[in-house]
Amino acid sequence: MNSKYKISVIGLGYVGLPLARLFATKYAVVGFDINEKRISQLKNAVDTTHEVENKILSEVILNGNPFSESEVTSTGLFFSSEIKDISGATFYIITVPTPIDKHNRPDLTPLYKASETVAKVLKKGDIVIYESTVYPGVTEEECVPVLEKVSGLTFNADFFVGYSPERINPGDKEHTVDKILKVTSGSTPEIGKIVDNLYKSVITAGTHLAPTIKVAEASKVIENSQRDLNIAFMNELAKIFSLMDIDTHDVLEAAGTKWNFLKFKPGLVGGHCIGVDPFYLAQKAQEIGYYSELILAARRLNDSMGAFVASQIVKLMIKKDIKVKGAKILNLGVTFKENCPDIRNSKAIDVITNLQEYGADVISYDPWANPMEVIEEYGVPCYNEILSELPENEKYDAIILTVAHEEFLNLNLNYLIKEKGVIYDVKGVLSKFNIDKRL
Repeated sequence: MNSKYKISVIGLGYVGLPLARLFATKYAVVGFDINEKRISQLKNAVDTTHEVENKILSEVILNGNPFSESEVTSTGLFFSSEIKDISGATFYIITVPTPIDKHNRPDLTPLYKASETVAKVLKKGDIVIYESTVYPGVTEEECVPVLEKVSGLTFNADFFVGYSPERINPGDKEHTVDKILKVTSGSTPEIGKIVDNLYKSVITAGTHLAPTIKVAEASKVIENSQRDLNIAFMNELAKIFSLMDIDTHDVLEAAGTKWNFLKFKPGLVGGHCIGVDPFYLAQKAQEIGYYSELILAARRLNDSMGAFVASQIVKLMIKKDIKVKGAKILNLGVTFKENCPDIRNSKAIDVITNLQEYGADVISYDPWANPMEVIEEYGVPCYNEILSELPENEKYDAIILTVAHEEFLNLNLNYLIKEKGVIYDVKGVLSKFNIDKRL
């Protein structure tokens, strides 16, 4: 690879920051984000997402822009919220989120805005690579026209694009960005090889060059759709077996003894990927005249699980003659998954709000979540220092474990639960002899 390549990463969240840090070990990189607070933190080697260790981040940080002619540093990472600082790049890698709106329709606004930002500084010969999860066709049919209009340049003549879907698993310290095989693609066969070689130079797990951008886009969106469908089946089983008074986890343990049984578990399906991406594929299918029954049915089922869990807890409380209205309930976990501070699209919130609708008094404890962010996003009170912040000697009518943070696995719930209180384990990680029910 050309060591003089200059890379700008647009969007420094869970995907962009680890990628920028990795590229900075071999190339000059400018990490750009419109969040000035985030930039300030990163300049001080502080990553609040915990995806990159502060010490590792500090090893690649530069004080000056490596794209500047006055800078002699050939590798390293400079952070900025100023558009002018990315103008010297030869590669622009866009890693902004792709959310859905309140009607579950794809919201491409972040992609449009990021494309406009890059287009303002785009030069002849530059390559723009998208990593955001989208439905097939978005890169070339939605993003390229923005790049052309704002830059005044011509696609596949003056500039080129690529697509390499992110595969980051937030909170996973084993499958880091360099250890996950990367799918790559380009707007021409030649550009595809250039994009593939760029990633191959830093991804130790290797790469897979897809024949077209649309193939690469489709490969990503079905990854999360497949998981969503499998978990939906487990959740439906949980509902069925609950009516039969059978422990779903015991059933899955028995079934899992067969070599080809897929070992998925029931649970709350939230987050920015699995709980969102299937809507992108379903929306595109509808636009071309196909109604996706299976994908949307799985989404509806998984989105119903918060209400189902709440109803199960209420039934257990009634069975134990615990008055639900005014009951004190402790919820353990508000992030969308374990050992991760990301609260986006957390389905633990669905459990909390449904219990509140029954009249229960619910408080949450999560050592990973930022209490202010939880209040701002959901209006739900949350503590992250349980011993010092929860009322002294407080005992609860019910305790729900909704997120399997490591800190919860050894938490002595006997000190927190009333004598006839209910303990409900959504994740199935607690000893079943100490709980009333597992999902």
